[in-house]
Amino acid sequence: MKKMNVVKPSQVLTLFLLFEMSVFGQYESDDFEDVYEHEMDSEYPSIFHQVPHVEYNIPYSNVHVECAKECFCSPTFPTTMYCDHRKLLTIPKIPAHIQQLYLQHNEIEAVPLESFVNATALKDINLSHNKIKSHKIDNGVFVKLANLIQLHLEYNQLEEIPFPLPGSLERLILGFNQISKSHSKALEGLTHLTMLDLCNNYLEDSQLKGIDFSNMRNLMQINLCNNKLQSMLPDLPPSVMYLSLENNSVSSIPDNYFHKLPNLTALRMSHNNLEEIPYNAFMFSNLLELNLGHNKLKHLFYIPRTLQHLYLEDNELEVMNVTLMCPAIDPLNFKHLTYIRVDQNKLTAPISTYAFFCFPQVRTIYYGEQKISKDQQTQLKTPVFRRFLTPEEYEEAEDFHEEDESHDHDSRESDNDNYLDPYFY
Repeated sequence: MKKMNVVKPSQVLTLFLLFEMSVFGQYESDDFEDVYEHEMDSEYPSIFHQVPHVEYNIPYSNVHVECAKECFCSPTFPTTMYCDHRKLLTIPKIPAHIQQLYLQHNEIEAVPLESFVNATALKDINLSHNKIKSHKIDNGVFVKLANLIQLHLEYNQLEEIPFPLPGSLERLILGFNQISKSHSKALEGLTHLTMLDLCNNYLEDSQLKGIDFSNMRNLMQINLCNNKLQSMLPDLPPSVMYLSLENNSVSSIPDNYFHKLPNLTALRMSHNNLEEIPYNAFMFSNLLELNLGHNKLKHLFYIPRTLQHLYLEDNELEVMNVTLMCPAIDPLNFKHLTYIRVDQNKLTAPISTYAFFCFPQVRTIYYGEQKISKDQQTQLKTPVFRRFLTPEEYEEAEDFHEEDESHDHDSRESDNDNYLDPYFY
């Protein structure tokens, strides 16, 4: 009789546990992918897109990543070095393969050449929120980085615009410093620059007159809010789409100034000293947003067909002259204005109903409180006008609902609320 193999109870238990572990491991893996896969893919490139000829069955722990001892480098993102929020006093030496370098929120005071001697692959440097002064930046340290695309130096102690800079640069963020001067060639050769942020500094007209902005043929966004400018920037390139000049002392706009900026879609000039806008200033523009609040305007001007949001709060307007805003009605080319803000003016009556023929898409007019005198305010009978929307219009308006509600809830926004965050443009 042939002897049968008897399975011992201990073996059965072992097999059962192994099966359970494999099933549990499978669900654990699936759950991880469901929760984190999209987030990781949206923020960082996959390691397999970075390193050629890597087989998918090689675990990340076997991938060697060179990294400065003061910093953190993940095998998952081998071209990125994280050195932020570490109370660093100096910049560590950067390995040759690093492309993204994060050094924000430290105590760094200088940018020496020796730290970047091998960092030829760098594309993105974030040195914001440190204590860097201009004279502590070694001459030529940035210009040698021929692949550099983005440079963050906001929230430091810079006294002037860094110079020289590499021609590859596309985004230069220098807000919240102490910049009061610039070399005439500080921005020379930056033909690829698309975004320049110099908000919250001490720049005057004289420091910018020597800079030739017209050669920056790819410049789309320029932020100079919270400086000491008294006049408009000269010779901006026609590529500019967003211009931020709020919180300066600009008192006038030259005739035909905006006719040379056909791509301008957003203009922010609140908190200046404007008393008058040339009537045809925006005649040929493609503006979507126009913010002229907190000035000294007494008269209105032509509203372009494309404009959607108009901010005129805290001026000296006594009447909303719709004929000036819209001298003729063209049923085939109606105007797109949807939101008007005119609180803190001197209006005694709401806008004429003729406005709804000129601006058939107006949904909200925010009157708020009006100024009778310096010490006395009043409200119109209807502080906020809202038009009932068709179902189609309501669906389209949902995207702007939150913004409109915030304006209606509090008419006194802080300066920081209006400040453009360069990270999100």
